[in-house]
Amino acid sequence: MPPAPLEPAGKPRLEPSRKHRGRVDIVRQKAHRGGKTVTVVTGFVGIGLPEKEQLARQMQKVCGTGGTVKEGRIEIQGDRREAVAGILEAAGFRPVLAGG
Repeated sequence: MPPAPLEPAGKPRLEPSRKHRGRVDIVRQKAHRGGKTVTVVTGFVGIGLPEKEQLARQMQKVCGTGGTVKEGRIEIQGDRREAVAGILEAAGFRPVLAGG
């Protein structure tokens, strides 16, 4: 049996853990949008605009719809709450379906 690999002194080997990045709210809105439904993701803490734009692009691609990042929130056209929740879970967030 080969010997176990040596670890550098003072640096124990850690298993990669899933990063928990906090709760985000997923809301379906129709008000003030000409009767059109929009899925809005709010409540991001600790991520910048570039990462929000990357998440928005991924959501648009999976949902096959348009979307944007406005005032710190992600807006995706249509009622796509379930698909958006799956993407956010994969990114380490804890999505909560809020509102109607």
